[in-house]
Amino acid sequence: MSNFIVRKAAVLGAGVMGAQIAAHLANAEVPVLLFDLAAKAGDPNGIVTKAIDGLKKLEPSPLATQDRVVYIDAANYDQHLDQLKDCDLIIEAIAEKMAWKDDLYRRIAPFIAPHAIIASNTSGLSINRLSEGLPEALRAQFCGIHFFNPPRYMHLVELIATKTTAPALLDNLEAWLVSRLGKGIVRARDTPNFVANRVGVFSMLAVMHHTEHFGLGFDVVDALTGPLIGRPKSATYRTADVVGLDVLAHAIRTMQDTLGSGVLEASGADGSADPWHGFFSVPAWLSALIGQGALGQKTRCGIFRKDGKAIKVLDLAAQDYRETAGDIAPEVLAILKRRNPAEKFAQLRASQHPQAQFLWAIFRDVFHYVAFHLADVADNARDIDFAMRWGFGWTQGPFETWQAAGWQAIADAVKADIDAGRAMCQVPLPDWVFERDGVHAAAGAYSASANVLKARSTLAVYQRQIFPERVLGELQDQGETLWENDGVRLWRLPEIDGDIAIVSVKSKYHTLGRDVILGLQQAVVRAGQAYKGLVLWHEAPFAFGANLKEVVEAIAAGQFDLLENYVAEFQNTSMAFKYASVPVVAAVQGMALGGGCEFLMHCAKRVVALESYIGLVEAGVGLIPAGGGCKEFAIRAWQSAAKTGGNDPFEFIQPVFMTIAMARVSKSGAQARELGFVLDTDKVVFNANELLYVAIREARALAEAGYYPKLSPRNIKVAGRTGIANCEMMLANMKEGGMISAHDYKVAKAAATALCGGDVETGSLVDEAWLLTVERKLFVELLKTPETGQRISHTLETGKPLRN
Repeated sequence: MSNFIVRKAAVLGAGVMGAQIAAHLANAEVPVLLFDLAAKAGDPNGIVTKAIDGLKKLEPSPLATQDRVVYIDAANYDQHLDQLKDCDLIIEAIAEKMAWKDDLYRRIAPFIAPHAIIASNTSGLSINRLSEGLPEALRAQFCGIHFFNPPRYMHLVELIATKTTAPALLDNLEAWLVSRLGKGIVRARDTPNFVANRVGVFSMLAVMHHTEHFGLGFDVVDALTGPLIGRPKSATYRTADVVGLDVLAHAIRTMQDTLGSGVLEASGADGSADPWHGFFSVPAWLSALIGQGALGQKTRCGIFRKDGKAIKVLDLAAQDYRETAGDIAPEVLAILKRRNPAEKFAQLRASQHPQAQFLWAIFRDVFHYVAFHLADVADNARDIDFAMRWGFGWTQGPFETWQAAGWQAIADAVKADIDAGRAMCQVPLPDWVFERDGVHAAAGAYSASANVLKARSTLAVYQRQIFPERVLGELQDQGETLWENDGVRLWRLPEIDGDIAIVSVKSKYHTLGRDVILGLQQAVVRAGQAYKGLVLWHEAPFAFGANLKEVVEAIAAGQFDLLENYVAEFQNTSMAFKYASVPVVAAVQGMALGGGCEFLMHCAKRVVALESYIGLVEAGVGLIPAGGGCKEFAIRAWQSAAKTGGNDPFEFIQPVFMTIAMARVSKSGAQARELGFVLDTDKVVFNANELLYVAIREARALAEAGYYPKLSPRNIKVAGRTGIANCEMMLANMKEGGMISAHDYKVAKAAATALCGGDVETGSLVDEAWLLTVERKLFVELLKTPETGQRISHTLETGKPLRN
């Protein structure tokens, strides 16, 4: 693996995409120069400064932590081009106008270092044509690098080489993007709109075409084309509003201008011939909305419009907005809920209901489109499927869906519709479709241009992904099971490191019920007997906390002694992690809430994915952290205070108290450090697929360094009654201001009491057992209150917190 590194980058263009790409580079600890035109009046950097300030206000935030913004420096083309000489990576992200890009490339060319990579973030313009704007000597350093919006959160980056791009450059850039920025890479060909947008925009146009053909409302279509068919909640028309109707129209027009209507006659063609060309036009109703300034979410009016609390939808027949309904016919809903894909598609085809016919039609035409274009727009079927999963949020790519539903049956059905004139285009399916029984297999994914199965990339960076994302048909090593119960599995990967055991929670959402906590204790014991380390890992979410269903059942039965024992076992599990004879490393991705957060806090080390959302959220259900979370923060406060002149633990308890009382959750793995759930010595990994690899090596490193569990701390100085009183002063102000209810006050006071070591004299010296007893007793007392019972039941029923 190359030692390629980006020490400094520049982003040219401070628009929405440019500014957010700069933000994500700063997240990855890469200093960035963000360029734009010099302002005509005032501060010459005014345009960029405004863009940088805007990053702080966006939600979801493009910044992993707010302090990242200081690593983005404002620059303008008139004054600062000389600073490009220090940049290893230069990303152009200005408007999609070829002449503007040509002009900018001429201006920057004299200032580009000989080793630097120059890349365009164009969403569809020809990369080969763009390279012509650079001097010939720089063209080997140039490629396309297409991020998807928002760049921090969207996994896909398309890399596009020109005819002259140096292969080593592309390999180095791919490895860096995968590991440093956490991206999934698809190497796209230089065809109009590349891979994801080519298929994605066509898919949206197919939905629009069939919406009109079957006479369906926009709200009904969104109900049909969301999670029920494996697409994002925003479905089709809400997605258009979020993207911006003007942006969508621009993408459509780009394809209209760059695609021809001819049929491809030879492999290796540039992909610009498209028999569906006639459908790449902006619908009249969409043009009308844009003409009225109704551009979607950014103008608060588009296909959908918010009127007070009501969401209304455009009704084309009435030429006005109406209340949304989005009703799905029961018979169609029953079909969509079928688990067997082959039966589901057969029933959609057979149904006479317009909604079912609509769904079959949009799938059929996408299947037709990707099969026809596989040879010219992508290297293999896996690239198309990953592009749609990572760039458009589909659960499965189109080829995966097709293959899961029965390759030959779908192929025959598509052919029948083409022959009958029901498909959007009459061009026949390629011959290879009928010569195969699918495109995904253990050996690789089918390449229509090469007529072979293509294996995955052999770049060294992918060796860090023990469990990479797979497409349908690819095999996955499940490791060697060492022991398991109903709640957890203890296993190992001998080919990676057979001396490090791995424990994974098996429950739904990885909730921490009795089988899980007892199983985790047993896993720690077994790892200590035969292995050098233990990694706590499973796919996201890390853990949603305690099993509230078990808690509600015990409350209803009045089994509070049983509940106290349950909490004690929870605490025992945390302490087992902390004092295990071998290092326990938590590998965290996604939600790590409540008890899940407490467990990771007690591990010897944590490896945390950037997109991890960690917090002690017990206050939301009327409880306090009692799996050792309050105890651990009390100890840390004492240890921090001992290093300061004041020696007062309350100084360090106050911010933690507000975090727990407000059930605050980190918005990134990096922010979890700021909140104290993750330590500065813990690693934040940008690519979640590398978590297990890094965690195993962290456990191995601790073991090789002679790991030995620390002694349990004694003589812990606590804030006591004065600390509790100080917390109550904050609570009183919040209660008087109507910010919290009486029960919120009671819960928060209990948290303050646990954090301050109980109702004892300030400065009292206690031990861990005392702190655990305090938080456990307070937790059980809250369980006995009707308000907490109501909160837990409401959360179980609705998934939302109750304010009572």
